[in-house]
Parts: sequence; structure tokens; C-alpha cells
Amino acid sequence: MEILKVISLLMAYPEQTTVDNYELMREVIIADKNIDDSNKLLLTNFIDRLAKQDLLDVQEQYLDLFGRGSSTSLLLFEHVHGQSRDRGQAMVDLLDRYQQKGFELSAKELPDYIPLFLEFLAHCETEQSLEWLNEINHILAVLEERIHTRGSHYSDLMTVLLSMVDEVESRDELKVKVAAEEADHTAEAMDKVWEEESVRFAATDAGCSQNNSTLTSESYSEEVDIKWMDAMAPENKAVKDHTSKNQSSQNQSVGG
Repeated sequence: MEILKVISLLMAYPEQTTVDNYELMREVIIADKNIDDSNKLLLTNFIDRLAKQDLLDVQEQYLDLFGRGSSTSLLLFEHVHGQSRDRGQAMVDLLDRYQQKGFELSAKELPDYIPLFLEFLAHCETEQSLEWLNEINHILAVLEERIHTRGSHYSDLMTVLLSMVDEVESRDELKVKVAAEEADHTAEAMDKVWEEESVRFAATDAGCSQNNSTLTSESYSEEVDIKWMDAMAPENKAVKDHTSKNQSSQNQSVGG
């Protein structure tokens, strides 16, 4: 599905090579048979907005949106497992799925980065691609709403993806929950994250001589299927924010 490749490129960290291929992307969008005219217009308008801006400005806006806090993170498992051990196993399982299809990642790429996931789906059979895309529809819906509340047209990319899958249940309830969320991208929120990290590291150092539990290769030895869950369910919401510095570096490493 070439349309997924186009959306993958548009959702990734903006690069000059992407800008150079805008016209080709328009051609793919217009010819696509998986989305209707209204969604084709969303994508072409999205490209037109980017094309009118300076690339450095677009990159700055991108990092501000996806690199501050975790609520709009483009890492799928951030919205499912947070920083729990389950996230590591889910990464291993997803990477195994990629490798089974002959899809190899570089050392810098995180397998749950949504643009990368979409690129993988673009090389799968259409039926399988849509099935996998449907499995993350709740995550896409949450991101669509959160990005929309931030006033960014990147939410349009989620809208187009959602048009290809089953309708997400309880959308009205989801909007209410997102509206009530505390912003995690403000300077105050980021300072709080730094303070919490400082306390956590201090506590870890203080107890390093004790027999603390550690993660080893055996910790992930049991085979577990990947499970995509409702990202808004209390037990599945991310429990820890990333700092702007760490998240930005991840986005640039995978996207660029």
C-alpha cells in the first residue's frame, strides 16, 4: 500500500529528501484507491502547508509537538506499556515480526516508531496491512485527539489512517478524557519530570549495594504475543514522561 509509505514519510522527522518528493507523493495520493476524496484532500493540503514553510521551521514545530512529553509520542508502546518491562518484550516481539518478513532495522531505529511501523505495513499484503493497522486504531484515535488539541495539522495524518480501519468505539468519551488531561509539554511539566528523574536516580544510587532485581536476557525469554490495547484505559496509559532531550534524539534517529 503505497499510501502508507506516503503517510510514513509525512509523519517522520522532516528532511529535505521528503520535501524533494512532494510532487511524487501527490501523484500517489491522487491515484490511491484505499482512501476517499475527502481524505486525499487532507493529505494534499497537509503537503501544501509544509511546502509553504521553511524546512527549519517545520523541523522545530515537529520536535515541539512530538519531542516534548509523552502524550503525543510516536512510539506505540509508550501509550500501552509506558516504561514497564512489558514494553521490552513487546519490542522484541515486534522486531521478530519485522524480521520474519525480511524487514531489517538499523541499530538506531526503534521498532515501535509509528512511521517505521507504517513503512513496514506498506510492504505487506493489503489485507494484512489493514488488519495490523486496525489493531492500533485506539492509539491512533488518542493521538489524533491530542494532536488536534495542540492545534497541529499532524492530526490529519491520524484521521486518514483511521479512515482505513474500523470505527473506534466511545470517541465522544475519548474526547472528554483527552480534554481533561494535564498538559505534559509545558515548561513547568518538563521541569517536574526532571525533578522526579533526579529523585529516582538518587534513590537508585543509594540502594545499588543491595540485592535489587535486575533485567537480564532471561527476563524476556518467555514468548509473548504482541497485544495492542486501548491506550486510554487507566491500566495501559503511559506512567512516565520522557524529557524533551531524550525524546527529540529518538525522533531524529529514527526519522532522519
